[in-house]
Amino acid sequence: MKRLNYLLFLPLIVLASCGGGKNDKKAPEAAPKADSVKSIPVAVMTVQPVDFHGYVDVQSQIVGDENILATPKAPGTVSNILVQVGQHVNNGQVLATLDAAVVNQQIEAMQPQLDLYKSVYEKQQALWKQNIGTEVQLMQSKAQYEATQKQIESMKTQRDFYRIVSPISGIVDAINIKVGEIASPGMSGIKVVSYDKLKAEASLGENYLGKVKQGDPVILVLSDENDSIKTTLTYVSQAIDPTSRAFTVLVRLGNNSKLHPNMACEMKIGNYENPHALVVPVSVIQKTQEGTMLYVASGGKAKSVMVTVGRNSNGQVEILSGLNEGDQVIVKGYEGIDNGQPISIQ
Repeated sequence: MKRLNYLLFLPLIVLASCGGGKNDKKAPEAAPKADSVKSIPVAVMTVQPVDFHGYVDVQSQIVGDENILATPKAPGTVSNILVQVGQHVNNGQVLATLDAAVVNQQIEAMQPQLDLYKSVYEKQQALWKQNIGTEVQLMQSKAQYEATQKQIESMKTQRDFYRIVSPISGIVDAINIKVGEIASPGMSGIKVVSYDKLKAEASLGENYLGKVKQGDPVILVLSDENDSIKTTLTYVSQAIDPTSRAFTVLVRLGNNSKLHPNMACEMKIGNYENPHALVVPVSVIQKTQEGTMLYVASGGKAKSVMVTVGRNSNGQVEILSGLNEGDQVIVKGYEGIDNGQPISIQ
């Protein structure tokens, strides 16, 4: 009897050691707390009103109002070059001479004849004063003398055709002739540039017509000189070039030692100003299906804000609506965040 009771009790022990019945359940894991989500480090800027200027940027070139190629008035062989590149020359200065031997020979051949006619005329004048001779003889001698004089003057003028003369005062920029070569009118000669009347010229597309005007502020950025010049727009053409569909704008500069003809520079034409603008870096603006947005820091989280943008300049864009003064715009770290993402301001 005792053995039977023992056998009946053994299965109960086995069942208890196996964990009991089907109603036993595994305890659920605790949900993570919101405070345990990792925050994203960001940098912010506090939006404040600033004086914002909008610019039209265009590449321009420094040119001279007086930029000429001095050439001879008659073709001939270059016999002498009297200047060198970089030399300052005056208006009317002879830059080079051409071979004018034939003309010189003609002038020399007529000089004795001129001396003779002059002597005869002077003697006829002396005799006339003494009431000797006739008035006809006096007038004939005078006519011969003056006619020969005019012939020689004409030849001397012709001889000047074989000189290259600078029509302006300026700097010798290039010499395109050599001794022994043939120089021809309008073809080859010496380039002279005036530094007193320099200007910056640029072309703008027709879509800018009416958006820039004479007197607009201009900044010329001289990259080669690591410098800039503040001035104003001098001239705006109202005619559109039918081929390029562009129009010309220019700034007169006068004499400036920093400037050189054919120098390239950036022309920044100021055609917009808002003295109380809210601006942010262009890089923080994001395009979405809903529109233009950026992120601001609010209550320790990133908040997406839809904004309306205006003009942009120098990497900054004007915000017309969506931001308020004092808002903290996220300017670093915004690439990897979502709306409502916890953030930590660095």
